[in-house]
Amino acid sequence: MKRNLTSRRIVRAVTAAVIGTVAAATLAACSGGSSSGGGSASDIDQALKQGGTITYWSWTPSAEAQVAAFEKKYPKVKVKLVNAGTNTTEYTKLQNAIKAGSGAPDVAQVEYYAIPQFALSDSLVDLKQYGFDKLKDDYTPGPWGSVNVGGKLVGLPQDSGPMAMFYNKTLFDKYGIEVPKTWDEYVAAAQKLHAADPNAYITSDSGDSGFTTSMIWQAGGHPFSVDGTKVSINLQDEGTKKWTATWDKLVEGKLLSTVPGWSDDWFKALGNGSIATLVTGAWMPGVLESSVKDGAGQWRVAPIPTYDGTPANAENGGGGQVVLKQSKNQALAAGFLKWLNNDEDSITVFLKSGGFPSTTKDLNSSDFLATAPDYFGGQKINEVLVDGAKNVKTGWQYLPFQVYANSIYGDTVGQSYTSNSSLNPGLQAWQKALVEYGNQQGFTVTGK
Repeated sequence: MKRNLTSRRIVRAVTAAVIGTVAAATLAACSGGSSSGGGSASDIDQALKQGGTITYWSWTPSAEAQVAAFEKKYPKVKVKLVNAGTNTTEYTKLQNAIKAGSGAPDVAQVEYYAIPQFALSDSLVDLKQYGFDKLKDDYTPGPWGSVNVGGKLVGLPQDSGPMAMFYNKTLFDKYGIEVPKTWDEYVAAAQKLHAADPNAYITSDSGDSGFTTSMIWQAGGHPFSVDGTKVSINLQDEGTKKWTATWDKLVEGKLLSTVPGWSDDWFKALGNGSIATLVTGAWMPGVLESSVKDGAGQWRVAPIPTYDGTPANAENGGGGQVVLKQSKNQALAAGFLKWLNNDEDSITVFLKSGGFPSTTKDLNSSDFLATAPDYFGGQKINEVLVDGAKNVKTGWQYLPFQVYANSIYGDTVGQSYTSNSSLNPGLQAWQKALVEYGNQQGFTVTGK
């Protein structure tokens, strides 16, 4: 899934009108969701033996090969693979099908931040009825928590994005910069680097909602609390302010590159040394190798800096698959999903396509940990990334209208970046807009 994160972020902004329709449909479905009909683990075995046809919506690069491998193992089952679009394009089509009461696939790929929207609409099958809750120990805490919503297990994780710090070792060595272990050291490194070379910056950030929420998560913040249609938003909680106290020093000090992420200029800057680090998800190595060839041999991976030296992490990106209640054969769909994200044959295909797994077995395999790409100077980068996955803080929640929230981020918090001013007023403006929007859509939203 990491290979597609570039396009995901490029299409992250969608119109408020479209997402307004999606949110309204979500609440409409709350009052008219179909029932799951019940089921058991034995139903899956029977369904796989009996066979049938299901439809699977996905944009992952591994999907086609995974479907082929599944059909080879279960020749009586036909899986119709459909690329319904990336990110919000798929979500809009999916929500429209839910609202219409027909047209939804049996299984769909959904990113973690968007899962609550569909879980709230009661449109997803609770996989506990098939005993999938017993698979908890097979997955790392962050992804597992993301598919558990409102007491229901509404999906199985596929990939994960535990955060890490990717850094240009050549640049650090040139200016005598130590790899920062704390955020204070990171700010000091930013100041030293920019003083030595006014064209070099510690990182780029012109305002990204996914980065912001991940950083608040890593700082221990819980700005979003969701209980059904009751939502509480506090973008000035302790964790949020802990993050802004650090990041404001970079924003106000003009120590961040304003080159837009995922642009041609951004990739060029990563290759020529004008951007020294990236604090992002574990899917990044493949992006660097394929898109920043000039950086080969220069980049390394380190744990994400922390506030007090105690390991603490968050997720950035990633997603899983869900079974829709519209499915005419939920047991067969659930069987496919379990194979897709829990069977070693499927996960092997996923890893070959460049995915970073959420399964503990694969994260801890000797082959995976021993991977030492030449691009990263022969460093065993997965050792660092896997340790990061173990330290993801639990308890994080996204908004049930997070897709909309991300779309207006630039109009609120983004203005703080534009004016090189404190992020807190921008976050307060974001909160105000989100409270108003949520209440307009029928949620009961309070702001603190």
